[in-house]
Amino acid sequence: MASTVCTLLLFLYSCCFVWLYIMPFAEAANSVKYDRRSLIIDGQRRLLISAAIHYPRSVPAMWPGLVKTAKEGGVDAIETYVFWNGHEPSPGNYYFGGRYDLPKFVKIVQDAGMLLILRIGPFVAAEWNFGGIPVWLHYVPGTVFRTDNEPFKVENEYGFYEPAYGEGGKLYTQWAAKMALSQNTGVPWIMCQQWDTPDPVINTCNSFYCDDFKPSYPTMPKIWTENWPGWFKTFGGRDPHRPPEDVAYSVARFFQKGGSVHNYYMYHGGTNFGRTSGGPFITTSYDYDAPIDEYGLPRFPKWGHLKELHRAIKLCEHALLNNKPSLVLLGPKQEVDVYEDQSGTCAAFIANLDDTNEKTVLFRNVSYTLPAWSVSILPDCKNVVFNTAKVRSQTSTTEMVPEKLQTNWEIFVEKAGIWGEADFTRNGFVDHINTTKDTTDYLWHTTRLFVDRSEEFLTKGIKPTLLIESKGHALHAFVNGILQASASGNGTVSPFKFKSPVSLKAGYNELAILSMTVGLQNAGSFYEWVGAGLTSVKLEGMKNGTMDLSTTTWTYKIGLEGEHLSLYNADSTKNVMWTKVSEPPKNQPLTWYKAIVDAPPGDEPVALDMVHMGKGLAWLNGEQIGRYWPRKAPTDKCVKTCDYRGKFNPDKCNRGCGEPTQRWYHVPRSWFKPSGNVLVIFEEKGGDPTQITFSRRKLSALCAHVSEDHPSFVTTNMQNIKSSLELKCPINTHISAFKFASYGTPTGTCQSYTVGDCHDPDSTSIVEKICLNKNECIVELTEENFKTELCPDKTKKLVVEAMCS
Repeated sequence: MASTVCTLLLFLYSCCFVWLYIMPFAEAANSVKYDRRSLIIDGQRRLLISAAIHYPRSVPAMWPGLVKTAKEGGVDAIETYVFWNGHEPSPGNYYFGGRYDLPKFVKIVQDAGMLLILRIGPFVAAEWNFGGIPVWLHYVPGTVFRTDNEPFKVENEYGFYEPAYGEGGKLYTQWAAKMALSQNTGVPWIMCQQWDTPDPVINTCNSFYCDDFKPSYPTMPKIWTENWPGWFKTFGGRDPHRPPEDVAYSVARFFQKGGSVHNYYMYHGGTNFGRTSGGPFITTSYDYDAPIDEYGLPRFPKWGHLKELHRAIKLCEHALLNNKPSLVLLGPKQEVDVYEDQSGTCAAFIANLDDTNEKTVLFRNVSYTLPAWSVSILPDCKNVVFNTAKVRSQTSTTEMVPEKLQTNWEIFVEKAGIWGEADFTRNGFVDHINTTKDTTDYLWHTTRLFVDRSEEFLTKGIKPTLLIESKGHALHAFVNGILQASASGNGTVSPFKFKSPVSLKAGYNELAILSMTVGLQNAGSFYEWVGAGLTSVKLEGMKNGTMDLSTTTWTYKIGLEGEHLSLYNADSTKNVMWTKVSEPPKNQPLTWYKAIVDAPPGDEPVALDMVHMGKGLAWLNGEQIGRYWPRKAPTDKCVKTCDYRGKFNPDKCNRGCGEPTQRWYHVPRSWFKPSGNVLVIFEEKGGDPTQITFSRRKLSALCAHVSEDHPSFVTTNMQNIKSSLELKCPINTHISAFKFASYGTPTGTCQSYTVGDCHDPDSTSIVEKICLNKNECIVELTEENFKTELCPDKTKKLVVEAMCS
């Protein structure tokens, strides 16, 4: 029997093209078309809400839960890029296992009855190493990325960069469109961020706001391929956050102004495991302040607030997609778009664009009060079911609970400089990336210099100064095997200069510099030509003046000895003489640490706390946890509380000033065995491994509040449901206790609530009766539950703080 369920694959190819393809469960014919208003799937108009979840940024064991949480959040489709450099690490060597098991991920989405937007790239940008393109492609003769160049004909988000390529850029865009259309798929294609799309290819919007966006042609629907609900982080940078009120505002405005397909980039950001992060300097965490956090847990209140928004928008779907809007101005910065027909179907979006003041407006002889910078949704043009600035969703507070490692350590110490035989010798410097071809982060440079005994600094105690210039990204400088200094660029500017006093002895000295990359460039015009590595090395303070070592003879070695020996593999003991130690050395550079560890108790997500280490790489059972670097953010330009009102930008609501940009590093539960887990750490510059801990990400508080004047929810048959409070514990836990509950006029914030002068003494017993021992519950503000007659002159609310176990 034919199934009515199908999966929509939107393949993005060449200039972020989307190939809309219906993959049915049976032989039933399916079609995907479009007109100026929407996509039309099997003859039915669809308003789609999509969620970006990148399969290699999580693990297969997490995929079902992530998809399920997205669906529960009111999402219709899952969107992901396809990462070419993960699937073809070397020419002709294909890989679709582990985190790169794309068919398995697609099947999970299909089994959930959801649609799939598959952005096949293969150029993806995405803060992913080299933009998803294999590094080896750069070295195929005649290849130039992102222009009219025969070996390279694929693209994404090209519009910003096309002018840099001149006529070749325009020809490239035209070729890409013709190539896509020539496939005769019978379904639409789109281009992201492309303003000169050839008809019938649809151009789309990527931004924090897309309500004012218009497609290139009036015959095409309005599609938002990337709404950024947060932002990425760079090592040493601040922690950006976007308020849920503003995310909801942007989405509501998009649909108010005729939008039909909307995608959150990201809905779950996940983790840049191993060396997959780009940038450079993108952190291993790709949390993105997304509705589902890096560990797979719903981020409240953002996830819950957007779930309510999606529910409200879906109530308006028929009216939105089948009627033209009428715009009515209600004030200087207040307006309403009304979608209605003669049958009585009507939906309205009332917007207050004032980013400072609350306003009361009159619409169809009814007064509506709107907070600043907000949209109210009326699916029947009468009742407000949702306002973007009124957050009633629960707030959850998480903590990282440390579990001390009970283990004995073994170590392996790298030699500072050339290990084994040198790879080559050269007068002067080579480009780091062209030399390593990204097979490793590390490239050793060594040279010898002679210091005459007559040098004054040897007797006066004034050290000479080492001056280094580099195209990026970071380095450690050693003299005679001793670490002298470390330096790096940052997420804004990769090149850097630095100077530091160094200790030299009379006679010959060996200068060894370990140059490092921290993820490769992932976007921009001609980005594949952006290099890294040393450009100048000098010594000041010598009796004969500055000694320029830039053109002297340098000996090179690619990578680390530990990498060559595969020390990160769980069975590396067979081939390597690890040294057992009663106490692991502290603050020692170039040291590999190995420990046998147990899995932390419980089933909460796990992270590795590396705040007491320096910089390096980590593995568990041979799986790549990623780069760690608890580099601290600047101490300024952060906010204690974020004002959601007004246009958002990545620097508006920063947190984490003076703290490590990333302290905890996600270790998926599925990587652990019951016992005998092998943890391997490579530390570049020195730290204290005895302070390393696993931390469990645990819910410490669950708080929620709702006011009696909060918009009532309206069901699909337009039945009013009273204002209500919803609570939901993580999977496999239940509401075990209430620390606080008050119906009346309570005050305070989560974990510090107090009873006000108006209070229903039965509040706690009521919520306990409804919610205890349940995973989730709904408490309605009705006279059957609470003493609603209390304090008749005041607007009352219900506030609770619950515990989950």
